[in-house]
Amino acid sequence: MYPQQIIDALTHVRYPGTGKNLIESGMLEDDIRIQGFEVSFSLIFQKDNDPFLKSVLKASETALKTYIDPNVVAHIHTKFLTQKTKVETGAPDSPLRARHIIAIHSGKGGVGKSTVAANLAVALAQQGQRVGLLDADIHGPSQPKMFHTEDCRPVSVEENGRTLIEPIEQYGVKMLSIGFFVDPESAVVWRGGMASNAIKQLIQDAAWGDLDYFLIDLPPGTSDIHLTLVQTLQLTGAIVVTTPQPIALADARKGVDMFRNEKINVPVLGLIENMAWFTPAELPENKYYIFGRDGGKQLAEELHVPLLGQIPLVQSIREGGDEGMPIAMQKGHPAAAQFEEIARRLTVDN
Repeated sequence: MYPQQIIDALTHVRYPGTGKNLIESGMLEDDIRIQGFEVSFSLIFQKDNDPFLKSVLKASETALKTYIDPNVVAHIHTKFLTQKTKVETGAPDSPLRARHIIAIHSGKGGVGKSTVAANLAVALAQQGQRVGLLDADIHGPSQPKMFHTEDCRPVSVEENGRTLIEPIEQYGVKMLSIGFFVDPESAVVWRGGMASNAIKQLIQDAAWGDLDYFLIDLPPGTSDIHLTLVQTLQLTGAIVVTTPQPIALADARKGVDMFRNEKINVPVLGLIENMAWFTPAELPENKYYIFGRDGGKQLAEELHVPLLGQIPLVQSIREGGDEGMPIAMQKGHPAAAQFEEIARRLTVDN
């Protein structure tokens, strides 16, 4: 046997509450184990008193015997969403005690989400806020490079009888990334469950301490990781990053819709339009609208969310990210002022 056979067999089992099969419903946990004709895995239910639990378990066992082999021995475990541990903001016994937890999201890659997250974290720290930054982009972690900490390796510390990961601190920001734990030359090829579990560990098993702002640099798009964070943390809200380009705006619209979905229900604090215009260093007063003009501004108005800022496309922002010195560190720089203003708006509004 191999895992795909298990998945295929469970597509023949429908959850009576929705009429969808177990795979469509996202009820199969990513923990399939196979040994000979014995198989074990977990099914996820909303609550422990689910009225269809026993019938679904029986139907699943029957499906394995019918569509794989009559000799299959199934060990099916159950998990319940209502029992998932939540990190309460401000809880005294939690390694993460943050007044505000904000997700930085983009509908597609390449719009500068990680650059915005890094500079916003630095700008908040420079305004006296205690800031943590989690690089949750498992498959493309970039914060270690942006903070010039690629060679750093977190150590373990003892806190309240627990062994925890100590975040790396740079420019006044506490930070963790999967990039600290994997070979930077190798691709991270993980299934959704493994990636989600890694993110939960970086949140729940790290010595974050008391924070004013905990920023999460999410992977682009929508995935298991987004759902994991919503189920694990009480998010204050989300910030969506886009460029003025129509194709980016279409994905940003989906991102806003995801957070507003009744199953997610996370407030959208605002939208940031990155690469709003190009300004060459030798002509600082000129603006060239390479990706379109005011697309992010118009989308914010249409969706009734605040426009937190418009960030220009300037060479110094790119250089700051590549050199591990976020532009927000450069007091007086026009681009730094943009991030300072966004940080100021966040602290006033929250």
